[in-house]
Amino acid sequence: MVSLSNVYKKSPDFVFRKVADEYILVPIRHNIGDLNHIYNLNEVAARIWSLIDGKRKVKEIKDKIIEEFETTPQEAEKDLIELIHKLKKIKGIKIKKP
Repeated sequence: MVSLSNVYKKSPDFVFRKVADEYILVPIRHNIGDLNHIYNLNEVAARIWSLIDGKRKVKEIKDKIIEEFETTPQEAEKDLIELIHKLKKIKGIKIKKP
């Protein structure tokens, strides 16, 4: 379960790039032959990725998204939690232990 007080950090097994007008997240496991997936992120998801720094709480990321994009607090929280679940599933992020 994702709590607004959780802090997440990025996995070193992923790199993030902006290529032309697209944002991509690429797994870079043991060797290049292990590349099975490239993940496309929209602008909001790319911004969320950039805000996940091992220091900010989920609530702080939510507040920043509300400030920077036209969205409601409810929609921002729903989308943020959904993205966090997806990133956890692909092992792109993990919870930072205190």
